[in-house]
Order: sequence, then structure tokens, then C-alpha cells
Amino acid sequence: MNIFLVGLLMSVLLFIPCINNDIPYPTIPVRILSFEMEGRIGSTTIDNNTRTVTVEVADTTYLKRVMVKQCTVTEGAEAPLDSAAIIDLSSPISYTLSLYQDYQWTIQAVQNIERTFSVNKQIGKSIFNTTLHQVVAYISSKASQREVQIKELKLGPTGITHMEPALEGIINFSLPKKVTVSYHDVVEEWTVMVSKSDKDVATGTADAWVNVAWLHGSGEEGGDNGFEYKEINATDWIRVEKDDITEKKGELTGRINRLKAMTTYVFRTYSGEDYGDEVTFTTTSAVELPGGTFDDWHLEKPKNKVWNPWAESGTPTWDTGNDGATTMGDSNTQPTDDVWPGKGTGFAARLESKFIGIASIGKFAAGNLFIGEYVRTDGTDGELSFGKPFSSYPTKLKGHYKYITAPINQLSKNTDDYNRFLPLKGLPDTCSIYIALGDWSEPITIKTKPSVRQLFDKNDPHIIAYAEFNSGTSVSEYTDLELTLNYRATNRKPTYIIMVCSASKYGDYYTGGEGAVLCVDEFSLEYDY
Repeated sequence: MNIFLVGLLMSVLLFIPCINNDIPYPTIPVRILSFEMEGRIGSTTIDNNTRTVTVEVADTTYLKRVMVKQCTVTEGAEAPLDSAAIIDLSSPISYTLSLYQDYQWTIQAVQNIERTFSVNKQIGKSIFNTTLHQVVAYISSKASQREVQIKELKLGPTGITHMEPALEGIINFSLPKKVTVSYHDVVEEWTVMVSKSDKDVATGTADAWVNVAWLHGSGEEGGDNGFEYKEINATDWIRVEKDDITEKKGELTGRINRLKAMTTYVFRTYSGEDYGDEVTFTTTSAVELPGGTFDDWHLEKPKNKVWNPWAESGTPTWDTGNDGATTMGDSNTQPTDDVWPGKGTGFAARLESKFIGIASIGKFAAGNLFIGEYVRTDGTDGELSFGKPFSSYPTKLKGHYKYITAPINQLSKNTDDYNRFLPLKGLPDTCSIYIALGDWSEPITIKTKPSVRQLFDKNDPHIIAYAEFNSGTSVSEYTDLELTLNYRATNRKPTYIIMVCSASKYGDYYTGGEGAVLCVDEFSLEYDY
């Protein structure tokens, strides 16, 4: 054999062990897309950032043996849980999902047991200590602890709780009572107490908005209970109408409206001839909806294809998906001089749903407008940031809209989405407008790519107030729009506002009708009922 060839062969053999496979595996985040289980009563929250699934379940659910009904994950990865699998959710469980890389996910259950204890002549609500298994109800200082009429006592899940001994009827509560509570395999010893209240009436706190305030206090159950209020320097007290007061077991909540913004008031609770302490509160200021007139627009340079819904030198509040649409076409959300007649001049926003592309190459793009920012285009999908800082308490959204629907003729190419929305094919498209106030710490990230999809959830626990409008009917003339915000709590302060308008409700799933057009104009916030 040629010595040169032998030397060359030996060099190659010596070099082979040094060759590394440096081709990187693709990074595809694996997500749980949906999760259903037996006993669910509330929302299922899927947090892609913390990789956590939280399910609200009925109080009767036996958490140690829960049946999974469905678990779907990113395409290409194996589902961690088969349908009909039995799992133990008495504490959070972890699963590792893999697709080139490993991703650790946590599934947890939230089970709220509604416990109740009420007696005659009760003052305010009963106090539960679920750690020490204690409950105390307070009664009028004039009432006797030796003859307490129990109205309701429930210390475990509905319908499956056994209590020994059963406390019923008139009981002597001069000393605490011990009861054993059992359900499923849980056994708890509870201490039930009744004490006399120091005061038969108490003034609580006020949740002060702009022109509305919610008052809290307590009085003797069944008594003549209510609230009085006045401006802090006024002489005469004003009684809150009985129709504006709700009472539950001596706990009172009253609503007063038509208040002045940025004004200090004082209120007190009364029960019969007795009065609670005087407590002050100050209303807040109204905040306008920035950019709600839709008069300011500019074409983004250098492409001169992207219409932006703010003045070139202005501060953006609203944005669109035009950055994504213009990769293969023109802006499908644009200004129009076809404005609401009461406005006269200026511009409105025109949102048109289109197929963006050539032949079969491209995607359906719903005309859209939202408070937030278009972040980037991921292939042919979008990543958005929903929400802007906001800290007031509007009660209504008002504006004007008109809509021309179109038959749904575009469906997502994603198999699961296609099958889900196939029954809608040929039906009129639906426009969608919604507004949300919440206590988020940062804007919400929205991703439309199916493998990493992350959409807005109207059941998000951070939401404080929400309202929505959907219509599949064509309206050729501008029509008044008025949405009343449904507040889920009166004592939480908003930090962000989210608002979205779309000519196609299912545009996030690339589903809708080509030619559906939504025009919106002159949106504003109202602050009184």
C-alpha cells in the first residue's frame, strides 16, 4: 500500500473522534394547551410563564382521586395524562413534557369550601380560622349567650359532611362547643363559639371611586340598619336609600352615586338608635380614554405601508396588527373619513378582515385595534403586548360602531383549530369589542402561533371589571355602543386597562370571513351609573 495513502488514512482515523455534532436541536417550548378534569366548577388558568395549570374545583371533589377528562399539549409532544387517568391533587403535582428539551409543568387544584355559621341577633359576619378550626359569631350586647338560636352551621363540603354532635335549635353558648367534622377521609375537630359584641353597630371601610362609593358596616341582624353620609364640612346627614343597601347576617353594604369627584366625605353606620364611628373617604378623579377619538394616524416610514393609530410625534396608546399584515400585503386597519355623523370631521378606525398573501401562500388577518403594542412578527404569526397603565374606575364604555359581516370562508391550517371551527364555515362572521380593567403588574403577552399560543382570558383572576360586545349582524349606519362594566370586586384598584376591537371574533385562530368590516369612532369612558 502506498505509504502516503496509509499516512492519510491514519490521519483521518485519528481525526474522527474529534468531530462533534454541533447541529443545535430546535427550541420548541412545550405547553399544556387545555386541561379538563372531573369536578371543575370555575375557570382553568394556564400560565405559560410559570408553566402552571390551576383548576378551581367543587368543594365535594375528592382531591386524592380525580379523573382527568382531557389534556392537550403542543403538537409533537406526548400528552402527560391520558383521558380517564386518576391523579392525586391533594397537593400540586409535577410533569415533565419533552420535545427536544424538557419542560417542567405543575398542575394544582383550588378548592374553596364555603363554611357558614349564623345565629339570631348576630352582629356582622362570623369569623373563621381554618388553620385552628375555630369559628365565632358575635351577637348583640343585649342578647343572651345561654339562649342562642342557630340558623345555619356548615363546616365542610355540601351534602357529604357529617358533624357530631349535631348543633341545632337553641344552644347554651356560655362555653364553647366542640364538634367533630368528617368528609371523605378528612376528620377535623372544630370549636364553635358565640360572643357578645362590644358594639351593636360598627362602621367599616368605604371603597371610593369617582362618582360612586361602596360603604361597609354591620348592625344587629333584622334591625333597622343603614348608612348616613355627607360632605365633610356639611351639616346635614343624608340617609342611603334602603334599596341601595344589601344585608347578609348583619353585614351591610351600601352604594351611593352622583358623588363629586376628588371630594372628601364622611359616613357612619346606624342600627336603630345607635350609631357607629364616623369614617372619611375621598373620591378619585376621572381619567379619559387616550386616543379614543381615533383622529390621529400616521404612515410609518420607510415602508409607507403600516398605518399607526397615533400622531407621528404623539404617544401611542392604541396599536394594530398592521406590522404583521404588511409583510405580505397592505394595512388592514386604516383611518377613514367615514365618521360618526355627530362628529362631523376627522377620522374613524376601519378594520377589515382579509387574506394576506398570494394564492394559498399567506394567512387570514382579522382587522383589529387594541390598547397596547405590536411587539414582533414570529414567522407568519404575531406577538403582542396588551394593556396600558390605568388606575381609575369607569363604569361604562361608550362609542359608536357599524359593521358589515361576511360569511366565514377562512379556517386555520392548524388541525385542531380547523376541526374546532369547521362548523362555523359559511355562517356570518362576528365582530368583537371588549374592555377589561385589572391589577396586573405588567402588560399581558399575547402569542397567536399555535405551538406557543397565549391569548387573553376573560376569566383571568387579575381582572377587576369586564364588558364585551359581539355581533354577527350587519349594521350599515353608525350605531350607539354602551357597555356597562361588571366589577368583580369594589375594593381592588386597577393598574391596567385593556381594550380590543376585531372585525372577526376568532381572528386569533385565523378564522373568519374575508370582507368583514368594523368601523369604530369616538370611544369614551363614563364614571357614574
